[in-house]
Amino acid sequence: MTVFHFFNCAILTFGPHAVYYSATPLSEYDTIGTSVKAAVVYLGTTLVKLICLATFLKVPENDSFDPYQELLKALIGFIDVAGLYFALTQLMHRNISQNHKFQAVGLGWAFADSVLHRLAPLWVGARGLEFTWEYIFQGIEANANLVLNLSLAALGSLMWLRKNKPRTLIPIIYACAGVLATMPSITSYLRRALGWHPPKVVAFELASSLVMAFISWQLFSACQRPSM
Repeated sequence: MTVFHFFNCAILTFGPHAVYYSATPLSEYDTIGTSVKAAVVYLGTTLVKLICLATFLKVPENDSFDPYQELLKALIGFIDVAGLYFALTQLMHRNISQNHKFQAVGLGWAFADSVLHRLAPLWVGARGLEFTWEYIFQGIEANANLVLNLSLAALGSLMWLRKNKPRTLIPIIYACAGVLATMPSITSYLRRALGWHPPKVVAFELASSLVMAFISWQLFSACQRPSM
């Protein structure tokens, strides 16, 4: 039963990444190399973030919400944006379109995040003798994180790769990218300051990921239209 629970949680956590790759044109254009490169960039970015967190943040004496510490975390979180910029603009990619490039980068980014932050807890905890919903929620959270990373990659491609975008949409694109980049701090505030329980936080992440995905899709579609 414990192994069965582990495999169920693992499929819920990592399965959507494989489904997305095989169900979209990414598999037809063989973009796996781009996703792997993005995953490597994510690992490097995470290492830089860990060094910055260890350097500038103090170890909290309790689990209370510290606005100053959370602000620093949010600012350090923008290192992810720099990493995405590097992955989208500086890496050598196959001859693929902008649509496929941001999807491949976002998919690799999200998969690396899930492996780094969720594989070990799943392996250690989901095989325990006692059933817990914690790892089910982690899997659902990984799905929301996949959508959020794809949305951020789409907005990044608009900011750095799309030159002829409408001027009126530029502030909206940057504002949405800022919201996505600070999403970990937002969820941390909900957990620690407002005392939200995991089901409520995961529901918020799912809802916000769908809303941001819809907004990103609308912005991307608007920028794809030929200017009059």
